Amino acid sequence: MRTLCASTLIGEFFIIGFAGLVAMQTTDVSHGVLWAVCGAGMALSVLLCGMLARPGGVAVGWALQVALIASGVLVPLMFFLGACFAGLWWTSVHFGRKVDAIKAARAASPASPA
Repeated sequence: MRTLCASTLIGEFFIIGFAGLVAMQTTDVSHGVLWAVCGAGMALSVLLCGMLARPGGVAVGWALQVALIASGVLVPLMFFLGACFAGLWWTSVHFGRKVDAIKAARAASPASPA
């Protein structure tokens, strides 16, 4: 699960940065406030890659997805991109857990003769 979710989070890192650049040109929000929020989101997406195995890591990832969708208030395209990344996040978590279960089952079963 970690690999799939981490890939999604790294993609979000770049999307948050690019959304910050767009918001800087299209909104009246102070550049300092804008980059503080974008920087926090970018840092969270990278730090979350290492927190995925810990309890609550996936829940924090969902909170980041909600924040991405909510950022559409400033950059309307983020409603769409946030929804796309929320779908990617769900897919990464869902299928990542299935892959982890399959790996655990294979590790628990006795080795088959070749």
